Amino acid sequence: MTFFKNKLTVIIIVLSVSFLILIGYNFKKEKIGAAENGVGVTLNSVQGVVYNFNSKIKNSINFFVNYSDVKKENEKLRTDNIQLKDKAIKFDALQKENKRLRKMLNFKDQKSEYEYLGCDIIGKSGNDWLEGFVINRGSNDGIKKRMVVITGEGLVGQVTSVGSNWAIVQSLVNENIAVAGLVNSTDENDGIVKGYRDSNDKLLAKLYYLPLDSKIKNEDTILTSGLGGLYPKGISIGTVIDIEEDKGKLVKNALIQPSVDFNKLQELFVVIPKEQREVKY
Repeated sequence: MTFFKNKLTVIIIVLSVSFLILIGYNFKKEKIGAAENGVGVTLNSVQGVVYNFNSKIKNSINFFVNYSDVKKENEKLRTDNIQLKDKAIKFDALQKENKRLRKMLNFKDQKSEYEYLGCDIIGKSGNDWLEGFVINRGSNDGIKKRMVVITGEGLVGQVTSVGSNWAIVQSLVNENIAVAGLVNSTDENDGIVKGYRDSNDKLLAKLYYLPLDSKIKNEDTILTSGLGGLYPKGISIGTVIDIEEDKGKLVKNALIQPSVDFNKLQELFVVIPKEQREVKY
């Protein structure tokens, strides 16, 4: 390749010198002959073609020489891009986790008479979340049956079985769970909340046994009332989305959208009273 480049350079030099000699020779003449002019034009054209060809050869050589560096740079940029995307995903997850934990911290500050033990879900106790799930805390951690489980968004359910390092939690949407409810806008605490599955198999809850003259309305917030001593007062249960009147029983029932999305449960907290009491029914 070097020999080829040198040969082209020699040709260009020879043609250039020849053209300069012709110019010097004709400088003494008043006019340049047609033949001489033709030779000059021809030499000029050949020189231009050879120069352009040589430039293309040099550019091609530079391309192949730099190709490896460009490839390495592209691979580095691709790797950097993947790393940046990964960092962005992790940052978004941390932001969401921080938001959830802040909600939990606010609740904890308001309810300082309780301890809150963090735990993770490690499996289901049945075919779906309606039947409950297993957490990675148990009697070794002070967990007992009927203890309440919450998130920063609201009520999840209660502990129904306990092992040494595990426990089963039944969720609010299970019909076996009953919670004394409080209508936040009216302070009525006569109702009982139970799990409810609608005709579309959507997991909801329902507040039963409010008086017929209750002022409850759509979009009211339902909280735990604290009656019975099992559930701390003021935990969010959900929002009213429909109201039914049972004039035969002289009561109102309210359909509730739970505050917690049971398909997106992550950090859970078991509520442990600092002064535990045995509550019998």
